[in-house]
This record gives sequence, structure tokens and C-alpha cells, in this order.
Amino acid sequence: MNPSPFPSRETRATQREEKRLALLQAAVRLFNERGFHATSLEDVAASLGVTKPVVYHYLGTKDQVLFECVRIGLEQLKQAVESSADLPGSGLDRLEFALRRYAEINMEDFGACVVRTGDTLLSPQSRAQFRTLKRANNAALQALVQAAADDGSALVEDVPLATFTLAGALNWPATWFREDGPRSRQDVARDMVRVLLCGLKPR
Repeated sequence: MNPSPFPSRETRATQREEKRLALLQAAVRLFNERGFHATSLEDVAASLGVTKPVVYHYLGTKDQVLFECVRIGLEQLKQAVESSADLPGSGLDRLEFALRRYAEINMEDFGACVVRTGDTLLSPQSRAQFRTLKRANNAALQALVQAAADDGSALVEDVPLATFTLAGALNWPATWFREDGPRSRQDVARDMVRVLLCGLKPR
């Protein structure tokens, strides 16, 4: 029996997801380079040599495209924190691992989009979801800081304040890091976290 010349359902699904991710990657890079308002869906389509209806078909409206970009970034940040939970070592060791990955993600496309996107750019519905996801991420990071304080590997007087300080500092590379710069994102993340954690180590 000759194989069918038509792709299977699984193949079509895979191809659709690949096209969707390619469009999202193009969109997030343009949002980061030009800003949300200065980027149109026509720009996104043109960067891949397709038409605007193709973007609508796979991603929806411009608000939906932006929300999906920040959702992916927030999911990556969440995974960075959660992946450290079962690592060996002290609470401070696990916090350091999470923070280094957190910083690296903020220097990547989707993480940088989270940092650079004010929630006022989103529709009210998307804004509410964005804030909910950010609160959940903050709670997960705060739990790591609390664990390091509880086991004595970190000296933390105010856990929420320490959490906001760490996250805030590690957000900034999204605004100044350049891939063609003299240092890799891994090196920048490692050294920034090292500086920040010096203030939490017991004397």
C-alpha cells in the first residue's frame, strides 16, 4: 500500500505549532526592538514573508499576540523557580540556581518582553490574567527566599522586600543586555546573582 501524500493529523498539528511558534518568535523580537505600539501585525507577517491574515489565523489579534508572548515568558520564569525545588543543597543554593536562570530568561526574547511590557498595553481581560500570572511567579520566588531563611542559609529580615529587590534587580538586564556584547547572558546572570546574594549570606 502506497503511503498517503497527505499529512496525518499528527503531522498537521506539529506543522501548525511550528508555524505558530515561528510567528510568536518574530512578534516578540519586533516588540522588543521597536516597542508594541510601533509594531504592526503587518510587520510581523512581513518579517516571515507571509500575509497579515496568516498571523490572525495562527495568533489572533495584536493584543492576543502580546499576551501570548508575555505568557510564555512568565511560564519560563515559573519553570526556572520550580525546577530548583528538588535540587540538593541548602535553600540558598536552590535560590541561587533559580535566580541565575531567572536572570538568563530575562535576557532572552520572551522574558525580556515580560519586563518591557507595561500591563496598560494589554486589554482589561489580558491585563487581569497578566497580573495573576505575575503574582503567582512572585509567590513562587518568595517561597524560595523563605526556605533559605528558614534553613539558616540566608539571613533575611523581610522576605517580601528581599524577593522584590532580587526580582527587580534581575529584571534590568532585559533593558541593556545585548547578544553581541562582550559577555554572555550566563556570565552576566552568574555575576549579578553573586553580587546580590552577598547581602543575604549570614555573617
